[in-house]
Amino acid sequence: MNDRELHARLIGQQGSRTALNTPALIVDLAALTRNIAAMAATMRAAGVALRPHAKTHKSVEIARLQMAAGATGICCAKIGEAEVLAAGGIDNLLITSPVASPMAIDRLAALAEAAPTTIATLDDPLVAARTDAALAASGAVLDVLIDIDPGSHRTGVASAGDAVALARTIASLSNLRLRGVQFYCGPQQHIPSFTDRRAAVADLTAYLRSVIAALAEAGFAPGIVSGSGTGTHLIDLELGVMTECQPGSYVFMDRQYSDSDLTGDGAGCPFETALMVDTRVVSANHADLVTIDAGFKALSTDGGEASVLGARRDARFVFMGDEHAALHERGIGVSLRPGEAVTLTVPHCDPTVNLYDSYHVISGDTLVDIWDIGARGRSR
Repeated sequence: MNDRELHARLIGQQGSRTALNTPALIVDLAALTRNIAAMAATMRAAGVALRPHAKTHKSVEIARLQMAAGATGICCAKIGEAEVLAAGGIDNLLITSPVASPMAIDRLAALAEAAPTTIATLDDPLVAARTDAALAASGAVLDVLIDIDPGSHRTGVASAGDAVALARTIASLSNLRLRGVQFYCGPQQHIPSFTDRRAAVADLTAYLRSVIAALAEAGFAPGIVSGSGTGTHLIDLELGVMTECQPGSYVFMDRQYSDSDLTGDGAGCPFETALMVDTRVVSANHADLVTIDAGFKALSTDGGEASVLGARRDARFVFMGDEHAALHERGIGVSLRPGEAVTLTVPHCDPTVNLYDSYHVISGDTLVDIWDIGARGRSR
């Protein structure tokens, strides 16, 4: 049975969260809504467009909430995510990873025809030519951004000269329209110290300015400069180069971001924990240890360990395999018995979400809706 078949009968019943089968992916609707509103207000006050990243939530429902709050569009990591969101009525989609394989390029051309406000990223002249040919066959025109490598060597043109050369190639092609550049500093998002993070991003932004200057001198001044993230959004607003920002994890928050100083002013995190995993104790035969039903298949492992919310927040979480984890704390095996509920924070929200089919949306202790994670597994 899927989540809806298991739990639809519980929607609207007071206290129904406690009846959920576990592990269950939980979204606190009030916290989610406040997070969405807070980021939108920050961008609005700065006069910068907000284009949040759907790779975090993979959800048409959450994208709709972000658009309703004032987002100019939505980012997608891959073509599959964009197809799902477009089918759900979301427009102004930016695909932030270059689309390079022949089949994916054909899908991109079809998406450009069906959703004309789609924007793609490019970092290679040959791929640009292939994309133009696919678009010509479908009669569509596609807006594109030049992806600039900030030094991580994952994607993006490697120099200002390469950016200008690619801009010239795009200008020579009939079915591509150059709109600007993308510059996403991924590793810098999780530098714990705000001061260190700002210094790193300031150095990279100086390089970005040089690429923009070279493009402008060649006649290709970018109208869009897109990038940033949850960890650097305030820094990028201060530096004043981005025309639109791409934060993703702010909607949920996770341990990686909660452990970082996002503001630098001692005011604390401006966003709340809205994503959790509800679990249950399945074994408690040792005084200082209990086993819960959430292991590698329920939580991403690349963001460290989960932590416990509520009365047992001091318990130490340790993965114990595919289906299980242990909670260590003096006396926990006496006071916490099999069947009792435990709520966990998420170490890294994006890959954790990808492990589930649905969000269980709660208000207080009541299940109020079940949202499909429609773009789950859409890595192609």
